[in-house]
Amino acid sequence: MIRSFAVAAIMAAIMAAIAAPVAAGPIEDAIAGSWRKPADKARDQYRHPAQTLKFLGVKPGQTVVEVSPGGGWYTEILAPAMKGNGKYVAGLANPLASVNAAKSVENFKTKYADKAIYGDIGIGTFGKGVADIVEPGSADVVLTFRNVHNWHMSGWDQEAFNAFFKALKPGGTLGVVEHRLPEGRPDADMKKSGYMKVSYVKMLAEKAGFKLAGSSEVNANPKDTKDYADGVWTLPPTFAKGDVDRAKFAAIGESDRMTLKFVKPK
Repeated sequence: MIRSFAVAAIMAAIMAAIAAPVAAGPIEDAIAGSWRKPADKARDQYRHPAQTLKFLGVKPGQTVVEVSPGGGWYTEILAPAMKGNGKYVAGLANPLASVNAAKSVENFKTKYADKAIYGDIGIGTFGKGVADIVEPGSADVVLTFRNVHNWHMSGWDQEAFNAFFKALKPGGTLGVVEHRLPEGRPDADMKKSGYMKVSYVKMLAEKAGFKLAGSSEVNANPKDTKDYADGVWTLPPTFAKGDVDRAKFAAIGESDRMTLKFVKPK
């Protein structure tokens, strides 16, 4: 009887352990954070932050540099996730480049000044003619989300990838998420559509010295036909055509995107 009771108690403990919810990690906690606006959380279905960051190998304890974070959609996830264990660095525009650039940097600093939420965010400088985003060889991960087309259209995409390579430690990771253009389309479409060919992005990375470590379809969207007169900006969240066919484009959702992981050789 005593033995049966002991076995039953052990089995009950095992079942309780199995049923207990698995504690979410810092990234998952940040994704669920109350500081994120409902409109930003609504985009999780298109941007898949948890799956994307896991695929790219992002985790606490690292120095993570996000280049051109824009309004900070990923800042609101990455900075809290790294707070107290690791470092989040935003590669912002060179404030000496223009009045608007200086203003954007100050606006970013003000928006993310709450250290209780975001910790001590590092500020790096990124832009045409800027060789060092951060101290060379100091980053574990460099990330760029939906930016390559901007640098391509401005004529300095290779310079950007060279800067990423210089910023990373040997063995460090470059993560690229970008609107995806079909390989059969003319190269000229990359200059106007906002979409980029996977082969071209790989070429930029490999020319800088990176090796492709993997690709993921986590941010794919087969509904995206990529043939809009106003380019990728036709789709949400931009809706370049305003209310014209808005329901149609909303039903398509955000763009089809490549998700690539590169490594700086050791």
